Amino acid sequence: MTASVVLPPVLDILYAEPLRAELLALRGEPVAVDASAVERLGGLCLQVLISAQQTWARDGQALTINTPSEPFATQWKMYGAALPATVQGEPA
Repeated sequence: MTASVVLPPVLDILYAEPLRAELLALRGEPVAVDASAVERLGGLCLQVLISAQQTWARDGQALTINTPSEPFATQWKMYGAALPATVQGEPA
């Protein structure tokens, strides 16, 4: 069974640690991240998500980002990072 993480509208510095903790609690199982409500993506949360994707890949598990909002996709790219292959669905 795939665990689900729903991201809030604002992924700023205040949410980086709670996001890290939530994801680490799910380590070892597949995770689907719902990014459909994200309006603002901060750099630290971007780093947490990239690190989680790399960790899950090393562990042989899937971590997918589902239905990214347009702001999420745009801001991810503005940081110079390509949206990972594990993004499911077109930006909403």
